[in-house]
Amino acid sequence: MADNRQKQDNRDRSKVAASEDYGVACRVLKFGASKKRALELIIKHGGSRKNFEAERARSP
Repeated sequence: MADNRQKQDNRDRSKVAASEDYGVACRVLKFGASKKRALELIIKHGGSRKNFEAERARSP
């Protein structure tokens, strides 16, 4: 039986996992940051996408 799509709570969308290569790679491609810099920002902000994107917008 398939999962009930009505019971999704979107917790995964608010965080980026530094331990998952695809999450880091997505940030690298989207913002043009190096992999090392992306990992630093993910760790600094505890994986918060919102804070990561805000800091990337402030710094080139």
